Amino acid sequence: MSASETTPLLLAEASKPKTPLPKLQLGLILTIQLAEGITSMSIFPYINQFIRELGITGGDDAAVGYYAGIIESLFFVAQALTVLRWSRLSDRIGRKPVLVIGLSGACISMLCFGLSTTFWGLVISRCMCGFLNGNVGTMKTMMGELTDSTNMAQAFAMIPVVWSLGGFLGPAMGGALARPQDHWPALFTDPFWGNHPYFLPCAVAACLLFLALFMMVFFLEETLSTKRRPKLTSVTVGVSSGKSLPPRSMANISLRSLLTPAVVIPIANYAIFSFLEISRRALVPLFFSTPTYIGGLGFDPSAIGYWLALFGIMDGVFQALLFAKLVDRLGPKRLFSMSVSSYALLMVVLSIMSWLVRARGGVDYAVKFALLCQLVLSVICSMGLGTLLMFITASAPTKNALGAINGLGQTSSSVARAIGPAFATSLFAASKEHSLLGGNAVFVILFMLAGALRWLGSQLPDELENRDE
Repeated sequence: MSASETTPLLLAEASKPKTPLPKLQLGLILTIQLAEGITSMSIFPYINQFIRELGITGGDDAAVGYYAGIIESLFFVAQALTVLRWSRLSDRIGRKPVLVIGLSGACISMLCFGLSTTFWGLVISRCMCGFLNGNVGTMKTMMGELTDSTNMAQAFAMIPVVWSLGGFLGPAMGGALARPQDHWPALFTDPFWGNHPYFLPCAVAACLLFLALFMMVFFLEETLSTKRRPKLTSVTVGVSSGKSLPPRSMANISLRSLLTPAVVIPIANYAIFSFLEISRRALVPLFFSTPTYIGGLGFDPSAIGYWLALFGIMDGVFQALLFAKLVDRLGPKRLFSMSVSSYALLMVVLSIMSWLVRARGGVDYAVKFALLCQLVLSVICSMGLGTLLMFITASAPTKNALGAINGLGQTSSSVARAIGPAFATSLFAASKEHSLLGGNAVFVILFMLAGALRWLGSQLPDELENRDE
């Protein structure tokens, strides 16, 4: 029985052989994702100190969160306005041209970010990066076009691993290379480094993006069926010898026709999870950098970078070794529920750490133990991303719908990620400034939102659907 274009296809038969993954092409896509992950995470160890040194807060440490949240949100605001257009454009001109524009824009914006000497310079550079970058949705579409129902989970399980590696390398690089004139005064004697103390990590990130751009241009194959070279047609993964739906350009398919419950529920979960996850990623470095007298840990950028890097190592190892096995053993729905529950516990641990620091007058062994608990819970929480990406990809009725559905998913995620950092960091600042719920209002509210997501996650299908053509 054939499936309609708005209803996911039936589950694959158990006897269907697993299709080999196109390792080179997937490896190149993951390399691009790694470069972008390193770049996006590299600013977190020093962004709060950067803002302090710009003088925009007038010396008010508690107000840093307001401005840090704005900077961290601007990329996603700009991306939310354009990512669906980039996804639709990639359905017409191909995936590679959109990736070229995105990588080039990210490279230039990082250089501008490092050269900024005013708050508005940071604002403009982050907006530039978001407006020109539709890569995340496009790369997910390419992975969907390179896989089928037999190997999709295996391929998408690598996305959290790559982001975890970026979560390790990015903060480590950003924290280690920030203010090089302080760490290596004999090498960085030029006044330029004193005027632009955060340019070095931005320049290194730009070089990584340029290297990824070079590899993509010369080695990555186009995956859009109407634009790829004829020789790729026979080797593209997922092409079935059986009866299939006729190819159809996404430019002619109504987005409204795709908004079925099977598509909307995974996207809604993805949006809220993205909100919570980016809030956590913005909140933790701010909590680390906040002075101890108002309930933070008082870490410097280097220490923040090392703690975030430790999370990246733990997350990457855990995802690489256990994620796929846990998906097979528990199923993606139960694993997602576990990750959301760990987020709620994480908020409890952060509030306990804040109390311990004030009660003990600094960071001691009890606080460090709580830090390790926070790392473990963060690792478990991060598994939710991979499971949701599989649900969204499986919800597509055909591979021809992947571009639009990933564009919709990334748009909703970008809106959530745009709101998340400003919401979390501003609420953190207000909680500490006005002692709301003992300074823990931000943790209480995020705990409640995690509970709401736990219910919404129960509406996901029990099994992944097959969306082969």
